[in-house]
Amino acid sequence: MGVADLADYPWDAVAPYAARAKAHPDGLVDLSIGSPVDATPAVIADAIAQATDAHAYPQTVGTPALREAVVDWYARRRGVPGLTPDQVLPTIGSKELVALLPLLLGLGPGDVVVHPRAAYPTYEVGARLIGATPLASDDPGEWPAQTRLVWINSPGNPDGRVWDAASLRTAVARARELGAVLASDECYAELGWDAPWDVEPVPSALDPRVVGTDQTGVLSVYSLSKQSNLAGYRAAFLAGDPALVARLLTPRKHLGLMLPAPVQAAMTAALADDAHVAAQKERYRARRDILRPAVEAAGFRIDRSEAGLYLWATEGRDAWESLGRLADLGILAGPGHFYGTHFPEHVRFSLTATDERVAEAARRLDGR
Repeated sequence: MGVADLADYPWDAVAPYAARAKAHPDGLVDLSIGSPVDATPAVIADAIAQATDAHAYPQTVGTPALREAVVDWYARRRGVPGLTPDQVLPTIGSKELVALLPLLLGLGPGDVVVHPRAAYPTYEVGARLIGATPLASDDPGEWPAQTRLVWINSPGNPDGRVWDAASLRTAVARARELGAVLASDECYAELGWDAPWDVEPVPSALDPRVVGTDQTGVLSVYSLSKQSNLAGYRAAFLAGDPALVARLLTPRKHLGLMLPAPVQAAMTAALADDAHVAAQKERYRARRDILRPAVEAAGFRIDRSEAGLYLWATEGRDAWESLGRLADLGILAGPGHFYGTHFPEHVRFSLTATDERVAEAARRLDGR
């Protein structure tokens, strides 16, 4: 399979429902895609404004300041002490890494890439792009001998599932038994809602409770899109096994996968400032507190969703039917069909709409 063989982009299928929702007399409420709507924090905007003299090529490996900032952030926010700068690598958003990691690791036909049962499509795309076999499974006991890469997503998109330290430890042990790399996509880790994640940090796969002092074969992937409203900056990074990081650096140099220097400066500022992250989390918390009871009042059952940026909900019928019902209310959501074959009756509601639009969605769902 090559790039030309990829299926049509799935969101194109939502276009008729979007048109239907836009016809609502009070306008569209778009809860379909998790694209931030709030302003980029001033501390980040100021940093990028001061870094516009970027006449030289940026470093693929990242500036020393950025790599140190990532190391400090993992120790301070993720409970992962002792990383060194050679265990860190910036990426051009996290999606390109998810799509390219099987290629960069040298996987191919005959290899299995495991990804979550409820998963956004790029995990599967990355496997199929190089002829590997994707397998949707959350049970380490199901992972076959041919497994060479395991993707964990915690908190999950779309379902908000969190893997606790014990579950991650089991997954890492199984991946090592198989000789597979375990890559943990942790982009929503700052957004914990339900107990115990309302007070406890969501654990990283690099947490000492998971790997002890041995990070061999384990990578943590993170993006600043959600916690810092930097989706348009394409600001992300990975950390973990230094041998794996070095192995990924060389092909990234050859492919020109360099993060622009001004973006690296902005990331450095963002990682050093916790206040804007706390403020953004409270915005999402307020929207969630309004939207969740309204979704339930409209007849949906919310599953998982203990963390992350979404409500994962079902009313017990095909997701396309639910999308039609919501479109008649002027609300657009994401169909469960886009996230694998296991959840055809679920829809995903995003918290990334303005306060006014979220309140309007709640009003319509409540029948007011």
